[in-house]
Amino acid sequence: MLIVIRLATPDDAEFLPAIERSAAQTFRLIEGLSWLAEAGVMSAERHRQLITLSTCWVAVDADNQPQGFLSAQLYGEDLHIHELSVIQTLQGQGVGRQLVEATMDAARSRHLRAVTLTTFCDVPWNAPFYQRLGFERDSLVKPDPRLTQILRDEYGHGFAPDSRCAMVRRVSR
Repeated sequence: MLIVIRLATPDDAEFLPAIERSAAQTFRLIEGLSWLAEAGVMSAERHRQLITLSTCWVAVDADNQPQGFLSAQLYGEDLHIHELSVIQTLQGQGVGRQLVEATMDAARSRHLRAVTLTTFCDVPWNAPFYQRLGFERDSLVKPDPRLTQILRDEYGHGFAPDSRCAMVRRVSR
């Protein structure tokens, strides 16, 4: 299937929550995380906010229908990925990688320092996926305070202790 990555438009926002719900169904395969398949997703309104900031990319098919997305937000010199989701039927086919690389290209063109995210440490399509794309776990010696706070907030919302990690990919300038 031909997939094109482009910046999201306001019209795309209505499709993105359904894509996130579809992507989350894969968590049914992991004991202790299956509840994520039924968890809330980012609202279309929140997507519109990020789209307005030009920090949301979509993977569209030949009919220009979104099949995946990456939503991020600028924090100083860092672009933080809030969500990367690909419909379940296209997972494992490189769509997520294409979305991450488009985001890295945008970070380079904006002369940013890094792209950051938080994710599950041991879920195969989370931290190991990002490591293959050049992300590293945030330094334990001098962790980024913003990422540390995000992790604290996630643990406060019920994630198991030490199940999540912050990751950083430096932008080559």
